[in-house]
Amino acid sequence: MITPAAFDLILRNALLRSSAVPVDIGVKGGRIAAIEPRLACEAAEVDLGGHLALPGFVDTHIHLDKACLLGRCGHDHGSVSEAIRAVAGMKKDFTVEDVYARGGKVLERAIVHGTTRMRTHVEIDPRIGLRGFEAVKALKRDYAWAIDLSLCVFPQEGLTNDPGSDELLVQALRDGAEAIGGCPYMDSDPNAHLARIFDLAEQFDIDIDLHLDFDLDPSWWHLDEVCRQTERRNYHGRVAIGHATKLSALPPERMKAATAQLARAGVAVTVLPATDLYLMGREATHNAPRGLTLAHKLAGDGVVCSVATNNVLNPFTPFGDASLLRMANFYANVAHAAVTDFDTCLDLVTEQPARLMNLADYGIKVGNPADLIVLDTTDSRFAVAELPDVVMGFKRGRKTFERQRPTLFRPGT
Repeated sequence: MITPAAFDLILRNALLRSSAVPVDIGVKGGRIAAIEPRLACEAAEVDLGGHLALPGFVDTHIHLDKACLLGRCGHDHGSVSEAIRAVAGMKKDFTVEDVYARGGKVLERAIVHGTTRMRTHVEIDPRIGLRGFEAVKALKRDYAWAIDLSLCVFPQEGLTNDPGSDELLVQALRDGAEAIGGCPYMDSDPNAHLARIFDLAEQFDIDIDLHLDFDLDPSWWHLDEVCRQTERRNYHGRVAIGHATKLSALPPERMKAATAQLARAGVAVTVLPATDLYLMGREATHNAPRGLTLAHKLAGDGVVCSVATNNVLNPFTPFGDASLLRMANFYANVAHAAVTDFDTCLDLVTEQPARLMNLADYGIKVGNPADLIVLDTTDSRFAVAELPDVVMGFKRGRKTFERQRPTLFRPGT
């Protein structure tokens, strides 16, 4: 028999993806204490009305430090290198306050769109110094009431060819960065770049999340070296690659071999639909390639995958609202996902990215933090298809936001 003091909060009539009928979720001390059909207990209650409850969306790849730059430069960039140069020209003037304000704007959009966990990539080099890192650290602290923010530091413009970047990376890692990334295609010695990133990851015992092979020429790539380093250092399950657009250009047999290679090495893949589609294939005069790697297909073959935001309102992607549900829908459209793939597409912004980030306490399970969001749908199969509103969210059992349903004013009312 559950005593009246057993829970601080009961979320009644929550539809879970794993349950055929709505259940009650009991929360105590910020954690899920019980999940049962009908909890008999006196406590504060919120009736979810049979709507879908999820543990929150997980964004594995976003750039808060260089978001919201529309208006500061032209946005007619036709290549990845042009976008990098455009941001490089601006970031030397970024201040901590500027990065904090722009990043906070995006973070708040992400929260009300249902994201509860996020990995933001933070550029570290002599031009920005540690200013972006300091700003995002402050965002992590100030928004911990609504979202868990993890910082992945990386050198965007190279490492071995950019004196001073290595020392700054080490300083950031000593000051609390939780993951390290790299961008080997921007380095004059890509293999040395990767080796150093793996060295630092081992030294600080952190995961790796790389920007990789951001073009559509499959005649060369750095994927082989990433997998080799991962296997040699026994880093299975601790390495991810973002973009990986070359995979979209492979013929079936090469794709089959690459998929097996990724699965064997335990290297995860993050697809970034908005940026990948915006920047890839721009030189084509007709029949432009999509440049989108099929994450749901890779996931079906044993590769951990995620779909993520990447950039918001900047030269890399002059669009965005930090909604992962919208991004999953966008991905499903472009990837020709079948109706039978819709659940997997939802996995790509929930369960799969949680695995990529090694989040052991993710999910609506007894003992886990009471982090969840509620969608305005009573059928999980339609979450990606119909883009329902995210009507409320909870972080450690505390309500963090609520969205009012719109009202139709019919004639005569």
